[in-house]
Amino acid sequence: MTQNVALVAGASGIIGKALIEELRDRTDWHVRALARRGDKLVQTVLADLTDREGTRAALDAAAASDTTHVFYAAYASGGGLAEEDATNGAMLRNLLDGLENIGARLDRVVLYQGAKIYGVHLGPVRSPFYEDDNPRHLGPNFYQTQEAELIARRAAGRHDWSILRPDVVIGDAAGNAMNIATVIGAYAAICRASGAAFRFPGSEKVYRHVFAQLTDSRALARASLWAAKSPAAAGEAFNYVHEPFRWERVWTRLAIDLELSLGPPLPISLAEHMPLQADLWAKLASEQQIADVPYEKAVGWRFGDFVFGAEFDVVSDMLKIRQAGFTETVDSYNALLDAIRRQQAAGIIPR
Repeated sequence: MTQNVALVAGASGIIGKALIEELRDRTDWHVRALARRGDKLVQTVLADLTDREGTRAALDAAAASDTTHVFYAAYASGGGLAEEDATNGAMLRNLLDGLENIGARLDRVVLYQGAKIYGVHLGPVRSPFYEDDNPRHLGPNFYQTQEAELIARRAAGRHDWSILRPDVVIGDAAGNAMNIATVIGAYAAICRASGAAFRFPGSEKVYRHVFAQLTDSRALARASLWAAKSPAAAGEAFNYVHEPFRWERVWTRLAIDLELSLGPPLPISLAEHMPLQADLWAKLASEQQIADVPYEKAVGWRFGDFVFGAEFDVVSDMLKIRQAGFTETVDSYNALLDAIRRQQAAGIIPR
């Protein structure tokens, strides 16, 4: 039997998809997906994590009692902070209880958090963000709830845990509402088709003076395997992002590589303005055989507004994970452009 058996929760999402791709070709790992829809390439546990008993039954039916590691990237959005906290806290608890109930002897759970753990969703936060330095903000915050759940279980002798804190994760999962590569790629395609200039949809301040950061999903998958096995990662949280950048440089290079005319920033609400381009999207989708995902679900315009509207530096310190032993990084711009290109090639967004 394979020594390491992974269960990837949230397998159809941007983090989960990259994890599945990284794990399925490794001879020292066996991987199962856990999602609401099946994965053609690996065994899938079909489960709704909000359903406690249904989750236990699905795990039992899949014979998942041999699971040694959980990679938890599942997320349920909507309903405000309190409902989000209650729902996502219960989902993690339902999965771990379900595995315990069928006799799984977990070694470690790898949990993913975003910069929301530092309070960026509430307003300007002092940066850089340090894992063990910034005081906690007033909740509710489901990241805090999930982290407390893991700490309590470790204290009770159940299993270990490690937390990774990426930010603005980019990849090629279709229909993901929080993929800035999809937002930029779709925006670029609409600009090209309409003859409009490629104008940064945020303020001049964000464009020229504010630092931003992102995490490549494939690099994050490799960091995840380190976090799952390294003794130095046990019971610790780590930022994992790439070197910070300013949007002006990235946007200028994108205009060149995507062969678009560059215009000055024009602050607009993507969530309000881009739905008006639905007919143009439908035309492009028909001509280029784009994935059959409704336009309103294909691109997370509201997420784009959040990223392009943060008028303060968003920078996570990376010293802790490097000192612990994981030093891999990638070039932010190349990772972003590559994610856009992959989505174009896969028919997720138009060219």
